[in-house]
Amino acid sequence: MSYLARLASFAILIVAVTAAAEPLGTGRVTRYDAALDAVIAPNASIEKLAEGFTWAEGPVWIAAGYLLFTDVPENKMYRWSPAENGASVFLSPSGYSGPPLKGVREAGANGLHVDGAGSLLIADSGSRLIARLDLATKRRQTLAASYGGKRFNSPNDIARKRDGTIFFTDPPYGLENGNDSPLKEMKINGVYRLDVDGKVTLIEDSLSFPNGIGLAPDERTLYVANSDPANPIWMRYTLDAKGNVTDRRKLADASDLMGPAAPGLPDGMAIAANGHLFASAPGGVLIMTPEGKRLGRIETGDAIANCAFGDDGRTLYMTSHKILARVRTLVAGSGLELGSPRF
Repeated sequence: MSYLARLASFAILIVAVTAAAEPLGTGRVTRYDAALDAVIAPNASIEKLAEGFTWAEGPVWIAAGYLLFTDVPENKMYRWSPAENGASVFLSPSGYSGPPLKGVREAGANGLHVDGAGSLLIADSGSRLIARLDLATKRRQTLAASYGGKRFNSPNDIARKRDGTIFFTDPPYGLENGNDSPLKEMKINGVYRLDVDGKVTLIEDSLSFPNGIGLAPDERTLYVANSDPANPIWMRYTLDAKGNVTDRRKLADASDLMGPAAPGLPDGMAIAANGHLFASAPGGVLIMTPEGKRLGRIETGDAIANCAFGDDGRTLYMTSHKILARVRTLVAGSGLELGSPRF
């Protein structure tokens, strides 16, 4: 999800960054339950790693030792590494590559997900499709661009099973005027499954603004965030072995967290190996059990669009509006989040 509407800029540049990680003065961890102490240390420090973005999104850790993330309105993908001096442009344009297109609000890529060694899955908001990117050559392959003969709205986020099955959300955030855009061909804002044979299946059509998506470590539960101020919830879907939905229910509601002092909405998420959710929410990243019980919240002082585990699996990277931040955790990310069941 993004707040600002700007068309792509194709110039290669280095973002204004901090030379080294520094404590984020506005950062803190709020404790709701004593069980949080087994998830994140009470004295955990939130660090700012880079800044100067319009709306940072889609972080994903690459096993070679670096993080990729996007700036959706600016149509760029960035690379950050502990071994490098800050963040640099990895791919520009990251999404739509044609001339300025009237009616497109966010031309860049949004959510990212590892797709085996050397490749990346992209929710391409600007091009309105799901693509695979070869990290070495930077060549792209379109995997899905339509359903029922109609173009997707603006794919937002991706989750992937170990067998290659992909789940993704398709809200209208990439289009000017959202649901009222004349470019919008779908009546719905859907959640879809993309099978390895290329077949696309609609699995949810009732959410107003489906956004962040994540799979439980056992691949039998799918979580989806609804970024609607009027209905800020997370849904939980039970899946069979083929990825069909056998049950659905509301996992949690963030209505009571909404307010001027808590910027943000249910958005991107990361899933820990123990099944806990690290979910973007009003005020920061909400840490919840698989049953939706709140344990705590990681706060940067601004809206957090998305998060991902990286490093040795126990560092949570967060894209928070204009900055990239991180915090150490006591639990590791799941193999699905890190692209390898052995991580």
